Order: sequence, then structure tokens, then C-alpha cells
Amino acid sequence: MRKVLFAAVALALGLLFSAAAEVPALVVYTYDSFASWGPAAFIEEEFERDHAVDVQFIATADSRAMLVKLIREREAGEQGADVFIGVEAADLARAKASDLFIPLTAEDVPTLTKVPEALLIDPEMMLIPYEHGYITLVYDGEALQTSDVPRTFPELLDSRYRRMLILEDPRLSSPGLSFLLWTIHQFGDPGYLDYWRELLPNILTIAGGWSEAYELFLAGEGPIVLSFSTDTAYSVIETGSARYKVMLLNNQGYRNIYLMGVVRGTRQERLAKEFLDFVLSPAVQERIPLTEWMFPANPEALLPVEFYQYAVVPPQPVMLSPEEVGQNLDRWLREWASVIVGG
Repeated sequence: MRKVLFAAVALALGLLFSAAAEVPALVVYTYDSFASWGPAAFIEEEFERDHAVDVQFIATADSRAMLVKLIREREAGEQGADVFIGVEAADLARAKASDLFIPLTAEDVPTLTKVPEALLIDPEMMLIPYEHGYITLVYDGEALQTSDVPRTFPELLDSRYRRMLILEDPRLSSPGLSFLLWTIHQFGDPGYLDYWRELLPNILTIAGGWSEAYELFLAGEGPIVLSFSTDTAYSVIETGSARYKVMLLNNQGYRNIYLMGVVRGTRQERLAKEFLDFVLSPAVQERIPLTEWMFPANPEALLPVEFYQYAVVPPQPVMLSPEEVGQNLDRWLREWASVIVGG
């Protein structure tokens, strides 16, 4: 009897392990914040519930570093990921030049029909948007009165703001890069370099990343920080205070669009396309504002009332074309470093 029972248990366990082994893995490269406090956990749980798949998020660094990882794997003939979430608009040309992603259609990703045309910046649809936002300056309303806040790029050069600005390094930081591109849009090439030379006395520090910069700002080290147009919404929703306010230079903000795609060579192409469609569904998109603190790509997503009230959409959003950025970015970064490091 014991032998029969043991054999039955062994058979059941064997069937269980065999079934588990047949569940395919869907490997998703993304960035650390998306995986840690973003919507990744919700996406994983819900997608696995409705599909026979093991979703595995890999996020060992920020989005630009993860893209470099994917490029190096491609060059080595390796297939590490099936899906990538987090290509910034500034890196679109670089990603496409490396032949990393397959083209998509509305048949592949039906929710693409809901996405506004202004966000569809890749005509070949190798990378499609899932969220977008605006880089602005943010100021401490207890340290600066509204009447004392600069309203234009030239006003930001005033000596009143000497050593008040906390910025981020564009070589390391997404907001930092967006601000650099914003100055290039505003002053042209090479005029942006003259602006940065004049701005130097008003810069308190250039932090390596957004988190470091914002910690300094919250600690009161400087009253102005480079951040996002959703910061007041975050402050109100998370702390009940509107102390931290958005500053729109020239009535503008620099728009950044964040993209995702199916990695070329994946063995899970059908699942990967369904995964992207799920990310664009209202169920996921409605979690973007309160986890990523960005605007969803699908306008059918319902947002919290406070987000509608306090998240700022600049009247005149600006953005350089991905093609122009791709052609010039390395040079722009070198030139910026020569002014800042050598200045």
C-alpha cells in the first residue's frame, strides 16, 4: 500500500513539475524604479493570471544603462530579453540603429489605436509609447515667493539666483539630459553653450541623478531643482501640501516620451505583443500617474482628481526630434562637459 501511495505522489509531483516546466518565461528589461515602486508588480500578477507565462522583470540599473546592456547582448549574439520598457525619446535613434526591435502594428497591439498621434514618434512602430511627461524647474514655495520666481531663461541668469539651482548631469540623468536638450532647443547650436557659461554662477550643484538632486532640494540645500511638472501633484497627494511648485520657463516644459518594444529574436513574440497591449490597457495606464508620476499614453485612463488639478501640462511643450538628437547627442554631451567641467 505504501508503495502504491508513494508511486501516486511521485506521479503527481512529476506531472506538477512537468506542467511548471512547460510555462514559458517572458523576460522584460526595464529600469529600477519601474520594477521597484512602479506598476511592474501589478502587471506581472495580472498578466500571469490571464496567460500561461512566467513574467520576469529584470532591472539592474536605470533605463539608459539597461539599453546599453541590450545593445551589448545583441552584439554578442545573445537573447536576454523578450520585451524592453523604458527607451527614452532621446535614445530612439540609437535603439533603432542597433536593430533591437521588431515593427508593430495596431493588429499586434490593438490599444495603439487609442494613443494620440503626437506620442507616436517612431514611424516604423518599432518602439511605442506607454507614458510621457515634462521636465521643468520646481521651487520651494516656502523659500521663494511666487513674485520672485524667474519666468524666462534670461531671468534665470539673474544674480538673485546665485547658487540656488540644483541640476542633474545629462550624461547620467534623464531629467538632466532633457534640460540640456531644452537649452539647445531654446538657444540653438552652439548658442546653448554660451547660456550654460552664463548660468554657471547660479548652479549650486550638478547631481549624478534625480534622486540625489531631489534629496538635496528636500533638505533645503537649494530652493530650485530640475524635476517634473507632476511634482506639485505628488506633493499634494502624498503629503497633503502644495509647497513644491512647478516653474515654467518661457511658458514651456521639455517633453519626454517613454517607449517600449518587442526585442527582435524573441521566441515569445505573440505573448510579447499581448504584453505590450496589456501595458497600454486602462487597467495598467491608470496606475502610471501614482507610481511613475507621469502621464499615461492612453487618454482613456482615468486619473485621480488631484492629479488633474495639480499635474501641470505646459502650454508650450517643446521637444527636439529624435533624429536630430541621434545625430548630435554625443557631441553635445562632450561640449557641455567641456564647459561645465572646464568652467
